[in-house]
Amino acid sequence: MSLREKKVEKKKDEIRQSAMSVIAEKGYHATTMEDIAAKLLMTKGSVYYYFKDKEDLVFESQKMLLEQGIEHLENVMSQEVSTGLKLHNAMVVHIEYLITERTDFFLGAKPDQVFNGEHLQEILRLRNKYSDYIDQLIQQGMKDGSFKKVDSNIVKNIILGAMNNVIIWYSPKGSKNKNELANSIADYLLQILV
Repeated sequence: MSLREKKVEKKKDEIRQSAMSVIAEKGYHATTMEDIAAKLLMTKGSVYYYFKDKEDLVFESQKMLLEQGIEHLENVMSQEVSTGLKLHNAMVVHIEYLITERTDFFLGAKPDQVFNGEHLQEILRLRNKYSDYIDQLIQQGMKDGSFKKVDSNIVKNIILGAMNNVIIWYSPKGSKNKNELANSIADYLLQILV
């Protein structure tokens, strides 16, 4: 990547972060490109230089978030540990990432309310890929005897739903730090399978 390309990516990342903080305050539909530009002390035209429109900006942010989440999960899946520990680690990584990128994840909770067309299809494809990895871990655990026999689709959705719900009630002022909380939740959720 050339120096110019790096500068463009850095500026786009700055715009994405700013946009997510404005959207977190005002809501997706109430936020304008002018609001985002004002937060960055830029002109609206400058923001349009980097992104076609608000949906494009948010789409790129969500896509990047999901791709990084998939990469984190693939790293966990490649670990040389038991299936139970792999799923536990996958849950911990998921919850910690969710808490760290909380503002962005709020927006991705209902993609059909933000995206349409190809953007929606790509977000759903990435979400399904992530979900399939969790399902694979559950299936693998049942196959190797680490987990009891369950309806893996139901259990996968229970686990993902419980983890994703953390963004609603999590508080940094709580008694546990991010890692302690993630480990506790993973321990409880793993009880469904063992």
